[in-house]
Amino acid sequence: MRKLVILFVLMFCIGGFTFSQTDADNDFSPLDAYYLGRAVAANILASYSLYDKPELTEYLNRICQALVINSPRQTPYKGYFVMLLDSNEYNAFATPGGHIFITRKLAESASSEDMLAAIIAHELAHIMLRHGISIINESKFENEMTALADMMANRAAGQSAEAARAASFRDSISRNIDVLIKSGYSQTQEFEADNEAVVLLANAGYDPNALLEVFRILQKARNSQNSGLFSTHPSPEHRIANLERLKFRANNTLQYRLQRFKNMKF
Repeated sequence: MRKLVILFVLMFCIGGFTFSQTDADNDFSPLDAYYLGRAVAANILASYSLYDKPELTEYLNRICQALVINSPRQTPYKGYFVMLLDSNEYNAFATPGGHIFITRKLAESASSEDMLAAIIAHELAHIMLRHGISIINESKFENEMTALADMMANRAAGQSAEAARAASFRDSISRNIDVLIKSGYSQTQEFEADNEAVVLLANAGYDPNALLEVFRILQKARNSQNSGLFSTHPSPEHRIANLERLKFRANNTLQYRLQRFKNMKF
């Protein structure tokens, strides 16, 4: 795993990579998040295969863009992109760089475009709320990485500062991968993402209740599968209870998307 992480860092991060830091602000820039996210995405794709259905991928990305356009939050360095993973797990991932992965099983469990939008909105929320970056910030990894980068830069004869900085990201990538695939975000972060997803759905004209429908599907499926998000997320029952306390409204625009959903085959 360590060798794989280093390989992807070298592939995706060296060249054109900059990191700006001041004493008052130790946060990741959008460019930093993008390159970190690309390396995390590469590691995800080392564990899963893409589901080769271009028309479905395009469809999911149109849904994603509808959610993003109607959100006031900042867009990542190179925007968002949704990809389907060929897996029978109920699962989804989002990297700090704007990459969203949804398994075929989770996508095909949706009975409406609104439910697909709800799945995407939850992953968008993790990115918009910078949960991936907070994995590093909360553990004070940035200070450690800065010290490591300085040490490497001083020792690397003829090596660029960008290359040294890229190598220092390996621990950050490993930590992001561990959270996304193994341990999951905290319960608080999952609830925050659920709440933000509801707002994203409502702003884009989707039915916010679709997220509740997704959780009810997961509630039924949990008995047959313990892997995937069932092993890393709060229970569907707790997430349903959390959302049912919210009051939300949205314009009903179902008529505009009903037929296009029926035309899609997962």
